[in-house]
Amino acid sequence: MPFTYEELQNAVHPDDLMRMREAVAQTIATGKDYRIEYRILRPDGQLAWVRILGRLEYDAAGRPSYIAGISQEITHAMLGRRRAELLELLDREVYGPTREPGDIAYHAAEALGRALDVSRAGYGLLDRNTQTITIERDWNAPGISTLAGTLNCRDFGSYTKNLQRGDTVVLADVRTDPRTRDHADAFIAIHAQSLINVPVGEDGNQVAMLYLHHAAPRHWTAEELNLVREVAHRTWHAVERRRAEQNLHALANSLEQQVQERTTALMKSEAALRQSQKMEAVGQLTGGLAHDFNNLLGAISGSLELLKRRFGEDSGAMRYVTVGQTATKRAAALTHRLLAFSRQQTLEPKVVKVNQLISGFEDLVRRTIGPHVMLEVKCGIDVWPIHADPSQLENALLNLCINARDAMSEGGKLVVETANRTLDERAAGEEQMSPGQYVCISVSDNGTGMTADVVARAFDPFFTTKPIGVGTGLGLSMVYGFARQSGGQARIHSEMGVGTTIRMFLPRYAGKDILAEDALDRAPAISTVGLGETILVVDDEASVRMFMVEMLQELGYHVLEAEAGSSAIQVLQNNASIALLVTDVGLPGGMNGRQLADAARKIHPSMRVLFVTGYAENAVLSHGQLPSGMQVLTKPFQLEVFGLKIQSLMNSTTNVHADPAF
Repeated sequence: MPFTYEELQNAVHPDDLMRMREAVAQTIATGKDYRIEYRILRPDGQLAWVRILGRLEYDAAGRPSYIAGISQEITHAMLGRRRAELLELLDREVYGPTREPGDIAYHAAEALGRALDVSRAGYGLLDRNTQTITIERDWNAPGISTLAGTLNCRDFGSYTKNLQRGDTVVLADVRTDPRTRDHADAFIAIHAQSLINVPVGEDGNQVAMLYLHHAAPRHWTAEELNLVREVAHRTWHAVERRRAEQNLHALANSLEQQVQERTTALMKSEAALRQSQKMEAVGQLTGGLAHDFNNLLGAISGSLELLKRRFGEDSGAMRYVTVGQTATKRAAALTHRLLAFSRQQTLEPKVVKVNQLISGFEDLVRRTIGPHVMLEVKCGIDVWPIHADPSQLENALLNLCINARDAMSEGGKLVVETANRTLDERAAGEEQMSPGQYVCISVSDNGTGMTADVVARAFDPFFTTKPIGVGTGLGLSMVYGFARQSGGQARIHSEMGVGTTIRMFLPRYAGKDILAEDALDRAPAISTVGLGETILVVDDEASVRMFMVEMLQELGYHVLEAEAGSSAIQVLQNNASIALLVTDVGLPGGMNGRQLADAARKIHPSMRVLFVTGYAENAVLSHGQLPSGMQVLTKPFQLEVFGLKIQSLMNSTTNVHADPAF
């Protein structure tokens, strides 16, 4: 049936109208046949495709008169072709392996929206519990606003029940559908008078939705609906596949990072273990050497003291004796540092208030470091007490201050600082310590600093960067050993050209707060002598045993002697008058000095015991302290000190009893 050109133009889709007009104008201008395919809008709002073939007809004067031709609906064929083109586009450009999940969803919705000429297309995540949909971004035709954000589905009618069941919702006009007509204004306000919602997911669990909105009523064809469903499911799988790939990649990276972290931690632990084993092995070696040297030094020192007593101060040979005693003291100081490093020195721990101790020897440090180094003491507030040997703590701090001074040959600043530190599992692990509360004492300088390889060896005994003859290399090793033997740790942080900080961590003392006695207090001179009491001396070193026996005899005691635990037991069993046992800790024959003391108290429960030892063997102590009536004296010792110990034990009024732990 003929229809006017105006009627034709009114039926053409607005986006194709200009193309149609240009094609008509070209046919009129050139006379070529008219051939075009374009979209039209039917009265029900449905989109259709037509193909028009026409020929230009002329009037009698040869002028263009009209176009005669035929039109053919090709909607089905065009949708099939557009479907193939759209799916190819999605596979080629949208569902690629490098896109983000949100980009895949957006571009798939955009391509579908453009292909079906709708007002809006988007992809959102459904929450079935809250009945909401969250939209990251959507595609919108010109003049249409976005719905990005979270929408409450219940604000738009009862059709959400269909979505919860996994049903596709198709609405040609929200004003006439019973599920939405009461909320039609809400739909029209968002340019969604007609729509398609396709929920997607797996195993009946709808977790996403692809939706199309059109601002006017529209009849959706079966071909369009099938295409929307297909794109929805393809998009769902592409998005979830990409999300799974990203999660897997993130997991792989996380696992790789965890492996790297665990490997780094393992290597660090192995290095710390090797260092600890090395320090332990060197400590055992140096401790054993120091023990043997102390026995030798004990014999030498004792012999020199006996010579001095026998010949008197006026003898011409005394200057040689004095030289020998001086050398013995220097050698004893050397072995003492070895024992400190090996954690085998004999400590006399007391409750120490660190701030008070540091204040007490601050003047000594100032005199030691000299005027070219500025000293700053920063005592923390309410620093906890510790349980340590105050004398050895002072020695350790003095060593650190001297080392700091030597690192600042042209002057600098030395800082001594105290603070409370609570170490959790992580921090304690980094410091290779047990978690808990510690007092941190640090000594810092702004001197030359140390390289990493020097820091790694700084605590090793005999290692020093000083010239030969200037340092023994035992200062820092003594500090390390003292801290470890006191239940703490020592750590070094140094940077070349910046300076060095050495920290000692010592455990907090939580018992009754009793101040330590002055570490420099000296014992009074011997004021009385023995009254013939019997003392048993046990030592496998004949020379050491000899001068102890002679010293005791000079003091007025009756002395018995033995060289091993087994022979000492026989003496104890055969003599009930023995009042005091003097024994070395390290004895041959399978019974050490502590075991001998325990056996002696079973024979004589009131037996007093003096242990003489080259180093603080664990066998001496029971649960960290000695029972009453027992004391320790470290070799080498002066005979005067030995006599004072003996006198103290013999005159003691302490109630001696057998320890229940024996």
